Amino acid sequence: MESLEAEVRPMSFGALISIYSKYALSRFVDSLPSDYSFLAKILQLFRRPARLRLRRRTCYLPVPLPSDLLDSSGSLKSTSRVYNTLEDVMALICSNMHDIQKNLRFWESKAEGSNSQKIYFMLFERGPWAFVYSTVKLVKDSVVEGSPIRQLCSSASSHISRRIAMLNGLRFSLATFLAQVYIDVDRSCEEFATNPEQSAPLFFASMTELFLNLETSLRNLRTLYQINFPNERLQDPLEFEKLPEVNQDGSEWTCSGIDDAIKAIYRNLHKLDSYLSLVVTKYKKPQRFTRHWIHYSCGAVGIAACSMWLIKHSHLMGSSDINNWIREARNSTVCFFNDHVEQPLLSIRDELFETFRKRHKGVMELEEVQLTSNSLRRMLLAFSEQTKGQKFPDNASDQEMLEIVMARYETELTHPLQNLLSGGLARALLIQVQKLKLDIETAMLELNQILRANEINFAILAALPAFFLSLLLLTVIRAWLKQDTGAEGRGRAARIQRRLHIVDIEKQIIQYQIFLDQGSISDAECMYGLMLYNLDRLYYAVEGHAKATGEWQWLRQDIMDLAKPRLQTGYKFKVTSRIERIYDCLLPSPKRRQW
Repeated sequence: MESLEAEVRPMSFGALISIYSKYALSRFVDSLPSDYSFLAKILQLFRRPARLRLRRRTCYLPVPLPSDLLDSSGSLKSTSRVYNTLEDVMALICSNMHDIQKNLRFWESKAEGSNSQKIYFMLFERGPWAFVYSTVKLVKDSVVEGSPIRQLCSSASSHISRRIAMLNGLRFSLATFLAQVYIDVDRSCEEFATNPEQSAPLFFASMTELFLNLETSLRNLRTLYQINFPNERLQDPLEFEKLPEVNQDGSEWTCSGIDDAIKAIYRNLHKLDSYLSLVVTKYKKPQRFTRHWIHYSCGAVGIAACSMWLIKHSHLMGSSDINNWIREARNSTVCFFNDHVEQPLLSIRDELFETFRKRHKGVMELEEVQLTSNSLRRMLLAFSEQTKGQKFPDNASDQEMLEIVMARYETELTHPLQNLLSGGLARALLIQVQKLKLDIETAMLELNQILRANEINFAILAALPAFFLSLLLLTVIRAWLKQDTGAEGRGRAARIQRRLHIVDIEKQIIQYQIFLDQGSISDAECMYGLMLYNLDRLYYAVEGHAKATGEWQWLRQDIMDLAKPRLQTGYKFKVTSRIERIYDCLLPSPKRRQW
């Protein structure tokens, strides 16, 4: 069992300031003389408890009321107000259970970790003061007893298990209360439909008993775990008000009696919410800043060092380095934009919209090659006819005439100097030069055609860095705006979370039936309350998706059927099976189904 000092330490500094400021304001108002009654009345406004702010979500599991009670006219106005109050009760309980569930999952994940992970948590993930305290205690234990690691591991296990047990106890109490409220509403909804005025006293008497049972459960839990607050005088005790007993002689309740009962319920809810906020704050998981305080501290030191370095190179210290860096960065950005954005886009535009001009230029180049080829053929034809002394046909191939030229060239090379002046060696050399020119022009034409055909590809390759940078930026912005991390998201992870809600519901249905068969009514009510909580989360997660696909009417009815306490367990399993197979928003991810 942890000491009182260890329990008080996690209390945040802001909470202590708020508590003592309220106490100081109260003492100041009480000490004012009667001459300052007007000022006292103004300050009294700040002493009044804040209006109950129910953490209402967009939707939650509805109260099981008949459809004919939705009419708010005539005598059903009071019934409508009662059901609105019950919806607020369920919304508040489910919201607190959600907070408890999030913290409970954190501590359970820590409990499943290894001893080294638990020690790391105790030293480095509870804030700087806890780090100093744990380090001093570790050194002291190592000097006194010689086994500090084992004691630190035992302290970590006790620290985590105490919070798990306390949060489980709170969840048990709230789940039981939620189940009892829902069962009573389901049992009395038909009576409200037929005669709401006569059934109101019995219903509010039942609510009084439920609040008293919840108060007893929470008090026992507080006594068991010895929950203490910094100053008991500044805390309102957890003592719920009894609902007013109006007209117990059998006559009908008046509107004022129902109003008094509803106000008492809201005051009880305010006390419950305040108490749960204090208890959950003591046993909640450390904040993200507290868990990663070392990283944030290193980041702060790095930012401070970077700031000092920037100041050193700024105008404050008479240096122009920052201006030069800014100028270079701007020039680099402009060059990057010109090379990888503007020029590639202009190249693609020219390739797409200047096809006619490039085609005309290609025709001219082709005509030049053709002129060179015709000139070479005339030279070959004249040389061959002079060498052979006969007329060659017009369809003679260039290859045949080139063979004649090469044969004469080889013969002339036996006496190069003589044949260079009086023979045909010079003409043979000129014909080969013409042939080389034709080959070069043909190769250049083909290469130019290849380059022109791939100009769009080269422009796209040049624009790829800017494209990938833009895609990365859009991905980051989309992830920041969408924040698709909960069960109400649209990704694969959200679908998995929604299907896991159905798994939890099936398990709790089984446990509920087992506890009923064993005669354990309190455990059965707890399982039923947890099932209602998971149905509430499922209802909230699937409403938007089911409305988009047009299947919300049927899915909502199936969720309401699962919440009915008098429905048989076998039929509930059929409903869960149908939910998993039929509705699109609860099916596995499409990529996953292909496998």
